[in-house]
Amino acid sequence: MPSALAPAAVDRVPAPLLFVVSGLTLYAGAAVAVGLFDRIDAPAVGWWRIVLAAVVLVAWRRPWRRSWTLRELGWAALFGVALSAMNVVFYVGIDHLPLGVAVAIEFCGPVAVAAITGRGWRERGAIGVAAAGVVLLAGVTLESDLPRADVLVGLTAIGAAAACWAGYIVLGKRVAGAGSGIDSLAVGMVAGALVFAPVFGRTAATVVPDPQVLGFLFVVALCSSVVPYVLDQVVLRRIGTAAFSVLTALLPATAVVVGAVVLQQVPTWPELVGLTLVSGAIVMTARARA
Repeated sequence: MPSALAPAAVDRVPAPLLFVVSGLTLYAGAAVAVGLFDRIDAPAVGWWRIVLAAVVLVAWRRPWRRSWTLRELGWAALFGVALSAMNVVFYVGIDHLPLGVAVAIEFCGPVAVAAITGRGWRERGAIGVAAAGVVLLAGVTLESDLPRADVLVGLTAIGAAAACWAGYIVLGKRVAGAGSGIDSLAVGMVAGALVFAPVFGRTAATVVPDPQVLGFLFVVALCSSVVPYVLDQVVLRRIGTAAFSVLTALLPATAVVVGAVVLQQVPTWPELVGLTLVSGAIVMTARARA
């Protein structure tokens, strides 16, 4: 990574602390997004997050300076469409479910990829542990005071987000293998924004004339896309993918903390058990890869 991404001051910060900051900004952005759902449809907020993050990344990286083949552009575009779809359905999910529950269920995507591509007992066992956690979370949510229809929509959307996350991981590995890194991310976000523009572009008439809404959307894009992705690259440069995968187990807990503090979504004890099971499954798959 360029030194501009990791100045001396950042290099002195412990990698786990940087990862926690990344997670906090990620889900703080999601909490801000929830506050916008009364003014813009949830999936449209997810699309605007991609649009504005694409603007920032393209201005920063200037990917047109790189020599691209049609194959590289195609994979980057597919990668971006998977990322955009994941964001859109994720915001539908957190519009209907508590943030911590939604994030934990979404992690079934990465766990499933690890279980399918792995060969050891840890990967196979992890999918069972994660499934138990998700069943517990879904069961508790269905028995909550939330309307049954909202819960079903939320669970369906988060299930779709988990599937998109799995596709994002597979495609991201191929894109990263080509060595294009954040440049491909910038190109992919542009592609994803364009693919969904026919569906959500109509919201521009509401967003663009309202500086307050546009400003909050920009905060969401920075907090949930730009800052976490950059910090993740700094952390990955220092600790490698195996240790990084272990640290991802902190994300469901981070989402619970943000949901409780910002959105007053205090989890129940059964939900905490479910979250612990999912986090344990993440650690199991990460240790197996290590």
